[in-house]
Amino acid sequence: MALATGLKSGRFRWPPRWQSDDFVTALAQNMTLSADLQGAGDPQPAADVQSARRTLRLEAAGIEALSASLGDAFVAALDLFAAVRGRVVVTGMGKSGHVARKIAATLASTGTPAIFVHPAEASHGDLGMIAAGDVVLAMSNSGETPELADIIAYASRFSIPLVAMTRRRPSALADAADVALILPDTAEACPLGLAPTTSTTQMLALGDAIAVALLERRGFSDADFRVFHPGGKLGRRLLRVADLMHRGDEIPLCLPEMVMADAVLVMTAKTFGIVGVVDAEGVLAGVITDGDLRRNMAPDFLSRPAGRVMTRTPRTMTPDALAAEALGFMNESKIYCLFVVDAAGRPIGILRIHDILRAGVA
Repeated sequence: MALATGLKSGRFRWPPRWQSDDFVTALAQNMTLSADLQGAGDPQPAADVQSARRTLRLEAAGIEALSASLGDAFVAALDLFAAVRGRVVVTGMGKSGHVARKIAATLASTGTPAIFVHPAEASHGDLGMIAAGDVVLAMSNSGETPELADIIAYASRFSIPLVAMTRRRPSALADAADVALILPDTAEACPLGLAPTTSTTQMLALGDAIAVALLERRGFSDADFRVFHPGGKLGRRLLRVADLMHRGDEIPLCLPEMVMADAVLVMTAKTFGIVGVVDAEGVLAGVITDGDLRRNMAPDFLSRPAGRVMTRTPRTMTPDALAAEALGFMNESKIYCLFVVDAAGRPIGILRIHDILRAGVA
C-alpha cells in the first residue's frame, strides 16, 4: 500500500535507477544494519546466557554435593550389582524413568546385564521380567511414587534385592530398600523449584558413577567393550587385526629353496602381490614383493631360490593389535600389505591396507 502511494505521488520512481549487483549489495548491508540496530540494547540474549549459566552452576553444585556424600551405601550397592547372577532391573516413573532407561543402557554396554522395566507396565504383567538372581534399582525423587508400589512389593515378596535412589529419607522407597542411595537435597535449577533438573542430573551422574565403578572393578577392557559395540564408528575403532586378516590357505607362503619361477606362481595365485618365505620351523624368515621382483631381474632370476631374493626382517603385526594401529604402521612404513605372526614369529594371517579401509577404519 505504501509502495503504491509513493508511486502515485512521484516520491518513488519505477523502474528504479540501480545496477542489480550494487542494489543487492546495498540491500544486504541495510538488512544487516537493521538487524544490528534491532538487537542493540536488547537485554534478552544476555539474560538467556545468565539463566543458562545459573542452571549449570546449580547442577554442578548438585553433583559436587553428591560426590561428597558417597560412602558405605554406595559400596554396598556396588557389591549387590557386582554379585548379580541375573540382571540389574532399573525402574522409575516420569523424568526418573527417562534417566533410568539411560542408566540401564549404560550398565548393559559396560558389562553389567541390565534392563529397564516401566513401573506401570510392571503392574500389568511385566513383573514377570524380574526374576530371582536380579537386583532392582528403583529411582524416585520423592521416594513416594505410587507406581513403584507393585515393584517394591514384588521384590520384597521374592527376596529380590532392592536399591533405592531418592532424595527423601524417610520415604516408602528408601524404607523398603536393602540399600538406599540418598541424593543431596540441593536446589533445583528450575526457578519455580518444580521441574526436576538438578535432581535428575544427580541421578544420571550417579548412574554413570555406578557403571564406571563396576567396569573398573571387573577389569572390563576395550576388547570387552567392542563385543557390545560392534556397529558404528566406535565398533570400527576397536576392530583388531585378527578380525580383518586373511587366514589359512589364503596366506601366500613358500620355502627358501623354492625357485623363483614357482614363488612367482604362488604370488600370482594368492593375489596379494607378496609371498612370505618360511624356514623349516615355519617361522617367517623374509618376504618377496613385486618390488623385489623388479630389483632382482636377471637372466637367471627364475631359477634362483627364494631365500636369495627375499627381503629379510619383514615388517609384521600381531593379531591382537588394533586395526587402526596397523593402518598407521603401514602408512608410516609405506607398505600396502603385511604378515600377521604369532608369538613365535610364525605367519598366521596376512592383512592389506584395503582390508582396513574397507572395514571403515580410518
